[in-house]
Amino acid sequence: MSPARRWGALAVLVGAVLLLAIDGTVLYLAVPSLTAELSPSATQVLWIGDIYSLALAGLLVTMGNLADRIGRKKLLLIGASAFGIASAIAAFAPTPEVLIAARLLLGVAGATIMPSTLSLIRNIFTDQVERTRAIAIWSSASASGIALGPLVGGALLEQFWWGSVFLINIPVMIMVLAVGIWILPESRNPNPGTFDLLSSALSMLAIVPFVYTIKQITGGTFGVSGMVAIVTSMLGGVLFVRRQRRSAQPMIDVDLFRNPAFSGAVSVNFISVFALSGVLFFFSQYLQLARGLTPLQAGLAQLPAAAAAMSAVAAVGFLLTRLGRGRAIGVALLTAAAGLGLIAVLESSENLLWVLLAIVPLGLGIGIAETLSVDAVVSAVKPAKAGAAASISETAYELGVALGIAILGSLITVFYRGGLDLPDGVAPEAATHAEDSLASAATVLDAGTAAWEAAQHSFVSAMQSTTLIAGGVMVLAAVAAFNLIPNIKDRPTGRPLNSPITTEET
Repeated sequence: MSPARRWGALAVLVGAVLLLAIDGTVLYLAVPSLTAELSPSATQVLWIGDIYSLALAGLLVTMGNLADRIGRKKLLLIGASAFGIASAIAAFAPTPEVLIAARLLLGVAGATIMPSTLSLIRNIFTDQVERTRAIAIWSSASASGIALGPLVGGALLEQFWWGSVFLINIPVMIMVLAVGIWILPESRNPNPGTFDLLSSALSMLAIVPFVYTIKQITGGTFGVSGMVAIVTSMLGGVLFVRRQRRSAQPMIDVDLFRNPAFSGAVSVNFISVFALSGVLFFFSQYLQLARGLTPLQAGLAQLPAAAAAMSAVAAVGFLLTRLGRGRAIGVALLTAAAGLGLIAVLESSENLLWVLLAIVPLGLGIGIAETLSVDAVVSAVKPAKAGAAASISETAYELGVALGIAILGSLITVFYRGGLDLPDGVAPEAATHAEDSLASAATVLDAGTAAWEAAQHSFVSAMQSTTLIAGGVMVLAAVAAFNLIPNIKDRPTGRPLNSPITTEET
């Protein structure tokens, strides 16, 4: 495959993953307007936010293995078509329930795209130096997409209704289909064996009930159904691991997790995204509802984080040469943690500029850490198993997004309700709405009143507490990186040494 065709194929794959990353956060800015239009409850708002990532997390292992069997290009193109259709349904959803269902379909379609992009890169770029550079570009697109989502959403919401944030997906997916059919090479596992439906079902049985239980616990509604769900999840996890150990052709080689470098990279992927996504989900609401910015202004305000994440491509090589992989990831995560700490301290300050500057180290740190950890995971396997390896990395990523929104998002709601002290004279019905969430409060309380200011103050205080917790979680990820991921450095020529995760080629 010629260099021009390789990098052209990368452009298509990066475009697809950038759109998926943007779609994970583009809705954040639309929460106030869709709340006014559809009147969802606080719990429904959280489901609208994280059902997308929940579906991705639950299906990525299955879809990664399916891609290895039927062809990564074929599955990616099928997923792109389904993603466009689901986007149209979401854009015109008349009720919160329909929107949640449409977001679920988007997640299912996204699960067919994500592992295919990364595994195609693994097979297109056989030279390790080129592959590291390609994965750095892929990772920066994924990381920057999280921050670009609010910008895209803000620009659309400035002129159109909330459903427009989904319609933008359709022309991009048409482009992916048109160009991808022509430029992307097909690749698959030449000896895939039979597709293990039981393992696929067990993997979903382990993941989905677990996230459901977390949502119930943090929402204060844990009961019999939650107990049944957590037992189901544990049973599904045990049976899945046992079946993988006994299978001649497992969906996931669980023995890979015995390698500290591999398990450390997956853990870093999960923990860092967990902390980031939980904060960003409510940061857009903070900018609009607590700071009074328009959707477009709020999107522009988060542009420094996107720029910092994209600049990670330039910083990765320098850090690998000077520090080695483990220390580079650890330093990047500590940088992100420092950014979260600054955000927590400055969120109540009068000058918004300081808050926006604080998100720069957050974006830079996450961009570098994600690039290096994804490269470590994907380089661990033969090209024939690239889809399965990519699915592990992406499952950790999307599970981190889903749990970050579910847990940290629920914590913000708990802190908000606990700290809300409405003045006397607020009508009972208005008080009920105001106690649900700040977005709901904005629909019943007049700006500038004592009640509205009390709601804003409670929300900002809740954001500060939750952001500090997220910073602590990021520090834990840094500790894992320092202790689990080896510090093999680049050669002076720039050609990476093989890490203790042996890079096998076929």
